[in-house]
Amino acid sequence: MRISSKFGAAAMIAILTTTAACTTDPNTGKKTISKAAIGGIGGALGGYLLGDLVGGKRDRTEKIVGAGIGALAGAGVGYYMDEQEKKLREQTAGTDVEVIRQGDELLLNMPSGVTFDTNSYSVKPEFRSTLDQVASTLNQYNKTYIDVYGHTDSTGSDAINNPLSQNRARAVANYLETRGVTAARVGTQGFGSTRPVATNSTNEGRQANRRVEIKIVPLTENDVRG
Repeated sequence: MRISSKFGAAAMIAILTTTAACTTDPNTGKKTISKAAIGGIGGALGGYLLGDLVGGKRDRTEKIVGAGIGALAGAGVGYYMDEQEKKLREQTAGTDVEVIRQGDELLLNMPSGVTFDTNSYSVKPEFRSTLDQVASTLNQYNKTYIDVYGHTDSTGSDAINNPLSQNRARAVANYLETRGVTAARVGTQGFGSTRPVATNSTNEGRQANRRVEIKIVPLTENDVRG
């Protein structure tokens, strides 16, 4: 499912949330319901309208170009992201990690149950092999910005949730960097419980809200010229 802009994405998500929000597997063409869109229009729109990249696109572009990483020509962006999406789907199959396509952006939704123990921000040893694969792909397709977002459910206070979400995002980012992902490409932000994708009134909903997301955005020639 392709959406041409963030505003187009927002409108589409609002419609899909009232029916069935879906993603399409590029290998099989099969559409599946996205767990990240279960929580209603408010939560779904929050994910699509996060705005500019952490740290600002201009600053990030200067750092990435300064690191010797090139940009993508407009006509090649879609194919580049198609190939990266295909590879990431292969690498995360069977892990509960969800790969979501948003126009020419990718979002990896990683439930905290498979990435962290309760109230911990140390990446589980059994999940590191998956992150190794993700890092390998991010290194192979390096003409991208990467943001890592941490989220919690609404249980507990902001004093607990906000630093926990930030620490989990930073832990994933640090791990990717130890596997060769250029630090200049990576930003992190913790949102605490402010961006739910499901209701916090059920165990299933709270579990869906406890997550880390990796957002992958192509670096284009327009970004460099801008």
